[in-house]
Amino acid sequence: MSMPGERKAKKHSFKRDAILVALCGRGDHPSARQIYEELKSSIPGLSLGTIYRNLGLFREEKAAASLGVVKGEERFDGRTEGHSHLICEGCGKIMDLPPELQEELDAKLSFKMNSFSIDTSKTVLYGYCEDCLKDKLVPGFGTDPHVNTG
Repeated sequence: MSMPGERKAKKHSFKRDAILVALCGRGDHPSARQIYEELKSSIPGLSLGTIYRNLGLFREEKAAASLGVVKGEERFDGRTEGHSHLICEGCGKIMDLPPELQEELDAKLSFKMNSFSIDTSKTVLYGYCEDCLKDKLVPGFGTDPHVNTG
């Protein structure tokens, strides 16, 4: 018998486990739709609603994190320890800050904040990924007026 306010443990299911494996197995910080597209052919009866419900449960259980809405879709991360993200404003790609830069950032913040103990940090940096820079999707990129191209 459960007491009022006590939360029942969620049972594991094949679908729930598959969704978590799909989320954690990707490094691209997928949307619910992307996870659904990956799994729908191998899991009969899977719905987008099932994906959203389970992602909500994973957030509550701290097994996943929401990174907010990028290019119109909520994006998720299966890596829950504190780390920072780089978000491309051109294509919406989300990348983890490389570990060596994360360590450097954390060390600098800890040093500067000697009156405050930092347990974890989550910083989001916005800019343009290498592909968008290369494809010149960034206005003005590669147009140095000092370089003669003709």
